[in-house]
Amino acid sequence: MNLNTETMRQDIELRLVDFAASGIKLAGIIKKDPLYKGLADQIIRSSTSSALNYGEAQNAQSKRDFIHKSSIVLKELRETHINLQILEKAENFCQLGLLVNLLKENNELLAIFTTSIKTAKKNLKKESGG
Repeated sequence: MNLNTETMRQDIELRLVDFAASGIKLAGIIKKDPLYKGLADQIIRSSTSSALNYGEAQNAQSKRDFIHKSSIVLKELRETHINLQILEKAENFCQLGLLVNLLKENNELLAIFTTSIKTAKKNLKKESGG
């Protein structure tokens, strides 16, 4: 693994950790209203899970395992995205800069992982002779 690849992995890991921390902060704000407690808990679970599963993907046993674990990261990011969209539509939380920033970062992370998984699948297919 070259230095650029390692730097990129560390950057993505840091972004996911920051994303999870921001998800926790947002959940702390919205949890004050009992109506949003369940949504807040889901945001915490899915945003932190994306960071934790990325750590697992970095220690994958094979390319197939990497694709599988990265797909879990993508699934958790999508779940967080839907939760954030529900929150945005349900109340006037769009005034919260934190929500706007989380949605933006979520979109960027979704794009990164979608591309990464597609590339890994393409490379695996090439290596398999398909």
